[in-house]
Amino acid sequence: MAHYDLEEQEQLSQLKAWWEQNGKYVTGLIVAAAVASVSWQGWNWYQNKKADEAAGLYYVLHQAAGAGEAARARDAAGQLVEGYSGSAYATMGALLSAAAQVDGGDVRNARAQLEWVMKNADEAVVRDLARLRLGILMFDEGDLDGALAQLSAAPHEALRARYADVRGDVLFAAGRRAEAREAYQEVLNALGDEQSQAVEMVRSITRVKLESLEG
Repeated sequence: MAHYDLEEQEQLSQLKAWWEQNGKYVTGLIVAAAVASVSWQGWNWYQNKKADEAAGLYYVLHQAAGAGEAARARDAAGQLVEGYSGSAYATMGALLSAAAQVDGGDVRNARAQLEWVMKNADEAVVRDLARLRLGILMFDEGDLDGALAQLSAAPHEALRARYADVRGDVLFAAGRRAEAREAYQEVLNALGDEQSQAVEMVRSITRVKLESLEG
């Protein structure tokens, strides 16, 4: 049997008294910490699982769009929007599906998906890309006023030249030549001194459009 001197016995008595007073609290903290750790691991697992599922649906959508299967692309996009609306896969999937719907002649569904992206995408540039595509869709349908309404607000800087170009085409179609000229000039201003084959092609086409307005 263990023997303790008076000092050790006093320490043990103090420890016992402290534990009786605080033991439940300490145990609660330990349990709470354990639960939090397990919950965090579970949350990470859940998030990873959701991301994998969304990636799988996006792959299906991408394959369907590439094969011209508009209905299959629409269904996959619908599942992404319904089940994974907070993910980037949902917004990019809706954009991709909208293009497939346009190719398949389902303009109504394409518009609905573009409008969803405009309202729900986290990134401004993605929202503005959807707005640009909606403006182009309206232009193609002959809705010039609707197209201009979509293209009127200043977009993300990365899309400034493209917005101005489409707006110039809409204004030209509406017979508003002076405003169309201003829009095409904005295209050149937005391109600045950037040098690349693609940019030079846009710059050349824009200059041709400007020259056509001089006549």
